[in-house]
Formats: sequence, structure tokens, C-alpha cells
Amino acid sequence: MNITGDFFTYTGFRAAMNMTMPMPPPALQNFTVTKATMMEFPALNGQSVSYAMLKFPSESVNPPHTHPRAAELLLVLNGTLCVGFIDTAGKLYTQDLEEGDMFVFPKGLVHYQYNPGQSPAVALSSFGSAAAGTVSVPVTVFGTGIDDAVLAKSFKTDVPTVQKLKLALTPPPKK
Repeated sequence: MNITGDFFTYTGFRAAMNMTMPMPPPALQNFTVTKATMMEFPALNGQSVSYAMLKFPSESVNPPHTHPRAAELLLVLNGTLCVGFIDTAGKLYTQDLEEGDMFVFPKGLVHYQYNPGQSPAVALSSFGSAAAGTVSVPVTVFGTGIDDAVLAKSFKTDVPTVQKLKLALTPPPKK
């Protein structure tokens, strides 16, 4: 194999940096993530690092999730974010971040990021793994086939509420 400098170069963030984020209506806008993991950037194989660029329209959230194989170090490049994680004792740690601030999410702990403002926010996350993995708590709980009755009992609610959550969190079947 003829390896050149191109193999060690990742240009996937170029387009993400130039993407404009739509403004209204904020309730319908989702954050976007552009990853530079071993999957997108094969030169990371064996390097124990990866990145993700997170773009948050106003009032958008990166829902509770975890990275089973790495800690995450988040750097706010633009705007403000409210972040938090829950430790293994159930204690919630939160912080309001501004441009230039960094926050660490320990490996494997459930965490989130939220843009409460009216302006977009951009952050760069680094991971201590070339394949950190992401497990979305809402999608995993409500979108993987756990019986509705089990979820209703677990969340102390009823089956119709669980079914509404499942409908909102899972994509429609492909035709």
C-alpha cells in the first residue's frame, strides 16, 4: 500500500465548519454531530484518540448518552452550553460553559449538553479512544424492544405514555 500524507489527514470538519444553522423554529432543530473516529478517519486506528464537532441551534440538546470506551473532553468554541453528568452514586454535576471553557465527562457516565440560548453554539469533543462509542439513553431505553409493561413499571407510568415516548424516539419504518 502506498501511504501518503492524505492517509493522515481528515478534512471532514471543513463542511461542518461552514454549515449554517437554521434559526426558527428552535423546538424543531436538533444538534448535529460530525465525527472523526476510526470509522471516518482510518489513520486513528491504534491511536487512542478521536474527535467530534457538535453544532447546537438555539434551545437544542444532545440528549443523555454515554461513551462506554472513553472519557470526553468538551471545548466550547462558540456560544454557551449547559452541561452535566451523573456519577455512579446518582449525583448530578452541572456547569454553564462559555466560549473557551472545557468540561470533562468521565468514561462511561451518562451526560448531556444543552444550548439554552437564542444563538447557535459549537463545541469540539475529544475522546480517549479511536472508537469511543455512543449509547443514547432515550433511544436505547425506548427504541430497542423492551416490553412496554416493563418500561411502564420501571418509570412508574402507564403503557400509553411509554408508547408515546417510543413513537417520538424511534424513526418510522422504511418503506
